[in-house]
Amino acid sequence: MESADVPAVLDVQEPAAVAGLADVFPQDRHPFPREVVAARWREEIASPDVECLVALDAGTVVGFAAVRGDELLHLGTALERWGTGTAQEVHDLVVDHMRSRGTRRAWLWVFTDNRRGRRFYARLGWAPTGERSRSTFPPHAELLRLERDLSDPARRR
Repeated sequence: MESADVPAVLDVQEPAAVAGLADVFPQDRHPFPREVVAARWREEIASPDVECLVALDAGTVVGFAAVRGDELLHLGTALERWGTGTAQEVHDLVVDHMRSRGTRRAWLWVFTDNRRGRRFYARLGWAPTGERSRSTFPPHAELLRLERDLSDPARRR
């Protein structure tokens, strides 16, 4: 991913976040912070410690991910791709990428009230550690840490 990709990534991320995180960030009180998220993407793209990736279909961004070391920072797909298997494809490619770099155990944060996201990750072998944190975005919703063993290369899901 390059800085020039940020608008297209946001065009995918914003509608999906608004729909998928409606219980976490009610839009009437906490609208999607597009400019703040754009600035964060640009910082992450510029960071040598973060790998930012886009998933394309016929040249159109349909998904995105970001990895920092053994942490999966972001993973998302276009709202119209929900239920098509695109998210799992992006997930599997990112996990394979992390594994190829030597990651043996990966982790991520998911919003505690993001039921869809938690089901998705649980189905793919991610398990809660019990560790919790808070989002930097108001209303500072609770985050749950999930981990997954990547040491078995035969286990994609």
